[in-house]
Amino acid sequence: MMPGQKRTVVKKVSEQADLDKVFAIRREVFVGEQNCPPELEWEYEDESTHFLATVDGEPAGACRWRKTDKGYKLERFAVLQKFRGLGVGQELVRTVLADLPADADYVYLNAQIQAMTLYAKFGFIAEGPQFEEAGIQHFKMVKR
Repeated sequence: MMPGQKRTVVKKVSEQADLDKVFAIRREVFVGEQNCPPELEWEYEDESTHFLATVDGEPAGACRWRKTDKGYKLERFAVLQKFRGLGVGQELVRTVLADLPADADYVYLNAQIQAMTLYAKFGFIAEGPQFEEAGIQHFKMVKR
């Protein structure tokens, strides 16, 4: 590591204390910043595999994956404002993709427009029309 460089670690979490950090990050980003309705934010928690990113030990980002009837869906990528631009999002995507089961042949997500370039770096391609979810414009993206 370079001097002054921050250390980003992403780990799969299942303990309540870690999940509380995940949910706090999502609440701040989606409900606080992006005005998503809270009732849309909290669903499928029990069937999802959750991840927490820390920067120098401080909670910085979160995401999850879950199996759906279509395949494996990556969801709820959130990075706290003060940690944006440090590569936390890339580390989250990289870690989640590496965690998917070997049989995960169909992997997709609904990307907010400003995040599409991040997912494209990992081989995701936009499919279908633009749509609105929780008042925010998205595209479905599928990993190729």
